[in-house]
Amino acid sequence: MTRNIYKMPSASHETSDQDREAFVEVDPSGRFGRYSDLLGAGAVKKVYRGFDQEEGRDVAWNQVKLRNFSDDPTVLKRLLSEIELLQTLENENIIVLYSFWMDVENTTLNFITEACASGNLRDYRKKHRRVSLKAMKNWSRQILRGLEYLHTHEPCIIHRDLNCSNIFINGNIGKVKIGDLGLAAVVGKNHAAHTLLGTPEYMAPELYEEDYNELVDIYSFGMCLVEMATMEIPYSECDSIAKIYRKVTSGAMPQAFNKVNDPELKAFIERCIGQPRARPSASDLLQDPFLVITSSEESDGST
Repeated sequence: MTRNIYKMPSASHETSDQDREAFVEVDPSGRFGRYSDLLGAGAVKKVYRGFDQEEGRDVAWNQVKLRNFSDDPTVLKRLLSEIELLQTLENENIIVLYSFWMDVENTTLNFITEACASGNLRDYRKKHRRVSLKAMKNWSRQILRGLEYLHTHEPCIIHRDLNCSNIFINGNIGKVKIGDLGLAAVVGKNHAAHTLLGTPEYMAPELYEEDYNELVDIYSFGMCLVEMATMEIPYSECDSIAKIYRKVTSGAMPQAFNKVNDPELKAFIERCIGQPRARPSASDLLQDPFLVITSSEESDGST
């Protein structure tokens, strides 16, 4: 069982003991330690800086206070689904799950995932206002490889909540990974789902009709591109979900789309957010001329 450590270090302790005192808590195996530093917080969970003592690497310690959701059992069910799902996935563009457990004494659900040093793509893009089209193409290819893996998984997995806040990056090597699969749907061979979930600004029109397939993630990816290019969340001009719904279902583009300057990028985004029957798959988009790696990119190591 997870135990909290509150003792202050003393001069008689060995160095390893002193290091352990920095942890607020450790996991049941003693392998992972949690620091107090908060990396991020959402409606359901908090993410803390953690450390894997066995491998000597930083990790993300995700923690859910179950008592906050005791009146809504669907939250716990969704989180357990995320954990079970993450355990089965193995792709370089999907966040890795290392361990999970329930702390009954403190009524928390904890799971340890890979840490991306530079945080999410939304915050990273805001920190770096000058980002080249080549860099955005590199990010796009990686996101699409992750989506291709999910969509061709058996059974098919639809993320359903793809946006720049749950795409993560290791900026020192430009590695991008999709995370937060808590709203993902595992669907059968007909690839149809019927539950309304997601972030309104990124939701495809057919999601509101509750009859959709994995191509809703391609629409969301297109909206991510709008944000990457402009640093504006799509439909930020709307002050209510109802207004977003009206614009999305009527086919009206977000105002931020008009601020995308590159005509090729603009055309590529339009392909992603087109009508469902005309919308390409992740595999199709990876073969799109817009994302084909040029000889100059090959020579400088871009992927």
